[in-house]
Amino acid sequence: MLKTLFTVLLWALAGWGLGSWLGAHIGWGLFSLGLLLMIFVSGMQVSRISRWANDIESAPPVSVGPWDDILSMVYRKLRRDRQAIDHLEQTKLQMLEAAHALPDGAVTLDGQMQLTWCNRSACEHLGLNPGTDIGYSIFNILRMPEFARYARQGRWADPVQLHLQNEEHDRTLLLQLVDYGVDRYLMVTRDITQLEKLETTRKDFVANVSHELRTPLTVLTGFLETLQDMPPDSLTSEQRLRYVGLMREQAGRMEAIVSDLLTLSTLESSPVAEAEPVDMSALVHKALQQGRILSRDQHVFVVHCDESLQVEGVDSELTSAISNLITNAVRYTPKDGTITVSWYRADDGTAVYTVQDTGIGIAPQDIPRLTERFYRADRGRSRSTGGTGLGLAITKHVAMRHEAELRIQSRYGSGSTFSLVFPQRRIVSAPAVE
Repeated sequence: MLKTLFTVLLWALAGWGLGSWLGAHIGWGLFSLGLLLMIFVSGMQVSRISRWANDIESAPPVSVGPWDDILSMVYRKLRRDRQAIDHLEQTKLQMLEAAHALPDGAVTLDGQMQLTWCNRSACEHLGLNPGTDIGYSIFNILRMPEFARYARQGRWADPVQLHLQNEEHDRTLLLQLVDYGVDRYLMVTRDITQLEKLETTRKDFVANVSHELRTPLTVLTGFLETLQDMPPDSLTSEQRLRYVGLMREQAGRMEAIVSDLLTLSTLESSPVAEAEPVDMSALVHKALQQGRILSRDQHVFVVHCDESLQVEGVDSELTSAISNLITNAVRYTPKDGTITVSWYRADDGTAVYTVQDTGIGIAPQDIPRLTERFYRADRGRSRSTGGTGLGLAITKHVAMRHEAELRIQSRYGSGSTFSLVFPQRRIVSAPAVE
């Protein structure tokens, strides 16, 4: 403002000086011309400012007279606001990325229970499609009577459990509604499918252990009560020895179950021991000796064993896995059947331990469940042969701890093949014999 007044004063002085020399009308003419020139320059400056106002993201024009200081302040304020907006936008994007990365599903709803936003986990849990489902009622998207009853309560102190089924797999969700703000709702979903399976497995395990131990305990209790109630001389020595033998058999069965349970618990809870070169051929031959004793010369054993092939692992764990497969083959192969035990290096470089039998075989629907604890394809036969139902579960855990794979092939009535396949990185060469 002062700069403008100073310019007007200069033109007035110039007009007064020229008017004193050439006449008043000349002085007034010069002064008028100066004012018109100032108006023209001011108009040009305002035009430049107007053009900049249409694109305030660019730098303001320079040399616009009295507007320089004003535009400088406006531009600095715009820059600060722009930086604040960029920071807020970045924070918003980071929050959205964090929300999308949550393992739990998150869905926001408006006052009419219409979908306004959802993260990736919610899309996976509920089958939502943000491109088509936003703006629609959640009741039209999630059409389940139990959810509708839960959502229409108005207050949600506890979550609701939902079982969803689709073509790929079944899913169990824990869903919780929370109100926030005014007429705004947050719906959180958590996939508890695996937890539910683990809980079912735990319950089945406790029930199976109780069942497996109840039978021998009942037999033992029955014999003890019989011996206690009978007169001392009512049994012959042969009968007494027979009863004692039967009780010892049941006690041995309980001891085998407890031993296998302890082995399985150790494999599941203890850290993997440091691997050392293991002479697998020696373990195989030792397990074969035990298998022949169990067989009582009722089976034909065929052995193919690469004496120079070794793997890095834990001797005691591998001994258990090797023995379990041979023992199972003996128990489930009829008299005069053939059991073929092989330890060799495959064409793809892996090391393979295989036990093939000509036994009763396994039905296709039973194969995926064979490694479950206490699962038996033929319960009656399994108990009669003395199995605990834990051998394959132990073998599977040993395989996992050695980066190996347990493969099962079988045809019902035509025998089975159980294989432990060790990766090439586990193979070591046997030391040269001097």
